[in-house]
Amino acid sequence: MDTKEILDKEFSEQKFPEEHPNAEILNRYKEIACNYARMENAIAVLSDLRNHASYIYYGRFSQMLGAGNRKKEGKVSSIWEDDIFGLIHPDDLASKHLQELRFFHFIKSQPRRRRYDYYLTSKLRMKNAANSYIPVLHRMFYISAPCDDTLWLALCLYNPLVFEMPAKCVIIDSVNGRTTALDGYNDTKILSIREKQVLMLIDKGLTSKEISETLSISINTVSRHRQEILGKLQVKNSIEACRTAKDLKLI
Repeated sequence: MDTKEILDKEFSEQKFPEEHPNAEILNRYKEIACNYARMENAIAVLSDLRNHASYIYYGRFSQMLGAGNRKKEGKVSSIWEDDIFGLIHPDDLASKHLQELRFFHFIKSQPRRRRYDYYLTSKLRMKNAANSYIPVLHRMFYISAPCDDTLWLALCLYNPLVFEMPAKCVIIDSVNGRTTALDGYNDTKILSIREKQVLMLIDKGLTSKEISETLSISINTVSRHRQEILGKLQVKNSIEACRTAKDLKLI
């Protein structure tokens, strides 16, 4: 299971209320996304995590990427802007999904009143209409549902990168301007420190008995950690777990 699939799973496992959020609120954020596209000439994507849909708006920057001619603006039946993903350098796309997973956990850990204050900003390489990679600024905002603790909407913006960033990917507090580098941040929300230790020893070929002796824990505890790892990474066996954890740069 790759990072995108893990993100998809975590989005869908949120406990959304049965009652649909107010359509007026959704229309308000659709208008905001549209205005970003118009005023900044950005590509703006508003994803509805509850209903697995997105609303895409193309500013004039999309003409540089050849993206605006691919599809008309409007609703698509997915939370993933796959047409745009196809323009992103494969290495940057894998990193983008991992950083978004970390950002999701970061936002979920914040008090509701502070969640609107943070956004993720990252540097991507995207193909232009001439099939050459150019630097692009990607920003992401999460929007909480009005009546519960879930993250309901995600807004992604794509613009030309016109300045040098201090890091490839950072969280920005828009209230005070403070930045938080995301590399390695909050990975314990995916696997705990102990689970990483167990998985690294599994990757080295140790048996449960050997792991038990190395970490000074019982075999039953090792077995429990093994099951937790498989569940969290949504894989069937330890070989897949090691491969997935390496893809996510967890071990």
